[in-house]
Amino acid sequence: MFAPPGPEALQTLEALSRNLAKAAMTAQGAIAEAALRQADRGPGLDADPFHVGPAMAKVISSLAGRPDVLLQAQGDLWRRYAELWHFAARRAMGDPVSPAAAPAKGDKRFNAPDWTEDPVFDVIKQSYLITSDWLNGLVARADDVDPMTRRRVEFFTRMLTDALSPSNFLASNPEALREAMTTQGESLVKGMENFAGDLARGGGQLAISQTDYEQFEIGVNVATAPGKVIFQNEIIQLIQFSPSTDQVHEIPLVIFPPWINKFYILDLRPENSMIRWLASQGFTVFVASWVNPDGRLADKTFEDYMRLGIYEGTAAAMKQAGVDRVNTVGYCIGGTLLSATLAHMAAKGDTRIASATFFAAQQDFSEAGDLLLFTSEEWLSDLEKQMESGGGVLAGQTMADTFNMLRSNDLIWSFFVSNYLLGKEPKPFDLLFWNSDQTRMPRTLHLEYLRRFYGDNALAKGDLELDGVKLDLGGVQTPVYVQSSREDHIAPARSVYKGARLFGGPTTFTLAGSGHIAGVINAPVAKKYQHWTNASLPETLEAWQAGAVETPGSWWPHWAEWLRARSGPLVPARDPAYGPLPALEDAPGSYVKVKS
Repeated sequence: MFAPPGPEALQTLEALSRNLAKAAMTAQGAIAEAALRQADRGPGLDADPFHVGPAMAKVISSLAGRPDVLLQAQGDLWRRYAELWHFAARRAMGDPVSPAAAPAKGDKRFNAPDWTEDPVFDVIKQSYLITSDWLNGLVARADDVDPMTRRRVEFFTRMLTDALSPSNFLASNPEALREAMTTQGESLVKGMENFAGDLARGGGQLAISQTDYEQFEIGVNVATAPGKVIFQNEIIQLIQFSPSTDQVHEIPLVIFPPWINKFYILDLRPENSMIRWLASQGFTVFVASWVNPDGRLADKTFEDYMRLGIYEGTAAAMKQAGVDRVNTVGYCIGGTLLSATLAHMAAKGDTRIASATFFAAQQDFSEAGDLLLFTSEEWLSDLEKQMESGGGVLAGQTMADTFNMLRSNDLIWSFFVSNYLLGKEPKPFDLLFWNSDQTRMPRTLHLEYLRRFYGDNALAKGDLELDGVKLDLGGVQTPVYVQSSREDHIAPARSVYKGARLFGGPTTFTLAGSGHIAGVINAPVAKKYQHWTNASLPETLEAWQAGAVETPGSWWPHWAEWLRARSGPLVPARDPAYGPLPALEDAPGSYVKVKS
């Protein structure tokens, strides 16, 4: 007979039961409140929000019409499961044996020791990896389907298999189960409190916290480089940053970051601030801080951003510095705008820009990565309706959700597990604070950008017209420096390279390690990653890489040397408080502080 549990065990069971009930009630209350909020928003969820149904039907039809492919795929699946059963049997007998499936390099979902040390969870993990790999591979076998159609299904299938990972469920996550037992269920109570808080913060929609937002304040511990706002219009505030050297180069640098995010990615902390580093190298630095638009700017166009952003921004910088030309930087979509403006200036004979540098910026969108999947006409039609109901702007959270989906395991599911299943508080991380501080998008500008650039690739084809001028990047003779990152999933290196070859003047291309953010914001003091350089610009990225030289560490010094040669002689440092234009307010200004 079994002995009855002792008093201590009973207390543990009672505490666990009490906390499980409390966690369930917290979750139910949060979901009920969210449902009430959603009830005021019109019709329910779209059955196919990604418009993947028609594409999925074509892939299924393709596979159904090729039984030999299905038979081979089925055979591969059975073979891999046989390897897994063989592994499990050998392990049960104590024999050393290699796993039948292992997580890909960089996959952190199964890092907890129990995923390998516990035989049951190890088999669950390997079974999932085999099945998800098989399912994703099966879609890829539909090679007679239009490539974009297949890519749409591949993307959705990858999202689905990522969501169904056993690590995302309490019952099949050994780390979450161990934490629940160790804390007598308190981890689950805390997790559901986090869940309820994120639902409330999202106004009834789940906005998963990625960091402790209360630990950061713009202008206090992020965006702290000293300077002055010396110009503003309805689109930008132009900030001139204070010098940190006695002399500076004559030609100043004007940076146009993406308006999808805030400019302070260039100034998170003093030790990794590109703005501070450039000032220390003897450059006068101006940065455009874009407005966080509301419905009053709903009808602003790409041309408006060109005129009010780059034309007026560079004019103000020239007046303030007392020069007739400037060097410029365009980051991401800010670089796309700068490219179009250079072509416009070339057609008009405007020579104010002495050089242009591009960080992770695209001009040719034919290979623009998974973001192309969000530019179908069905998707854009839904987006337009969403912006109409939002007062003429796209909510910042919508943009954040789209970018998060591109790296769902890192930016969605890892936080889902940590915040809700493990009950942990998000750690303070300035980069993730910035990542969540998204801006709204004006309706007309955003739809024009998605349709004409992503959808039509009009700039690369020479079909884009602004202000009555047909834009030709081949006519741009301005010296250009193009930076790309090897693991960039937003502006893929191959896409950026194709754009670099469109300019008519001297072009320098550099490839950095890491991705869209860390590949760009990589201060030399960190001694991280590497970069590749090659003076030639052959037809393909692969040919360029074959002749490239690898150098450890940041690419910033290589760029600074290039920029220095185009920045003129040294002159006395410029104090932004005493220029021709009156200082309107201290950096980082007020536009950057407007929350979405």
